[in-house]
Amino acid sequence: MIPVLSVKDLTVQFALGPRQVIAVNGLSFDLDPGECLGVVGESGSGKSQSFLAMLGLLARNGSAAGSVRFKGKEILNAPKAQLQRLRGERISMMFQDALSGLTPNLRIGRQLEEVLMVHRGLSRARARQRALNMLEIVKIPEPEQRYNAYPFELSGGMRQRVMIALALLCKPDVLICDEPTTALDVTVQAQVLKLLDDTRRHTDTAIILITHDLGVVAGLCDRVLIMYAGRAVETGSVEDIFYQAAHPYTRGLLRSVPRLDADPEQPLPAISGHPPILENLPAGCAFAGRCDRYIQRCAAGVPELRQVAASHGVACLRAEAAP
Repeated sequence: MIPVLSVKDLTVQFALGPRQVIAVNGLSFDLDPGECLGVVGESGSGKSQSFLAMLGLLARNGSAAGSVRFKGKEILNAPKAQLQRLRGERISMMFQDALSGLTPNLRIGRQLEEVLMVHRGLSRARARQRALNMLEIVKIPEPEQRYNAYPFELSGGMRQRVMIALALLCKPDVLICDEPTTALDVTVQAQVLKLLDDTRRHTDTAIILITHDLGVVAGLCDRVLIMYAGRAVETGSVEDIFYQAAHPYTRGLLRSVPRLDADPEQPLPAISGHPPILENLPAGCAFAGRCDRYIQRCAAGVPELRQVAASHGVACLRAEAAP
């Protein structure tokens, strides 16, 4: 199977005065049609910047190098016109904050119509009908009434559903979801995740889920990519990550997830220390200062991501020593 998206050695850096700060370093992965990939890491680990770089949406002081191939065609640093045709039509991105992701002074219906008129060349009447159908698919109650509402007149859950509708209108090959359930209550979160799961099961749309919520990953994703300080430190199937995690950072994340069978009198385990400052990364493993399995060799050089099983890769010198 040919990957719908193939990323090789992606590097993203930002110019801060005379300095260059590397936010993403050597990221590589493949995404197959209909697959859901979870990208997990703390804030500042490079998750969102990786995908903004792929779509040409970096800040002005940002630049990207490496390779990003969409259906075999290179798109990294492609001409602006080419990326504009690609965004929204073939690759859609759902941003974290639905309120800021929608144009505040345009009615919901107008925003939906414009996507179809620009990317599909539909008349306003046909675009309206298809947009209303999409609002029904994403289970917006009373779609005719909501169609004429402004974003601020909708609840957070409804705005997130509108964002999903916008992303799916053109039936994209890849849907990138950046923290799609942030600030939603658990009931609405479950509904949004079910909608995303139904979408990929009934179409060939591949989903990239950027999140820090391992529970969401367990319920929706096929594979997981763990990032730390701009690098991939572990990758594998959901089973690999949740049952055979080999990197100390991944194991620390899993231990910090609340469990129903845990002693309520005991504090929740946490990873000690803080993420490193990207402007001043250590010479060796970036996680070394927080790692409970640190040895002197960890400071000698950055460990490469290597296979420890058929679908399981780990960037750790002590992966075989994992309990």
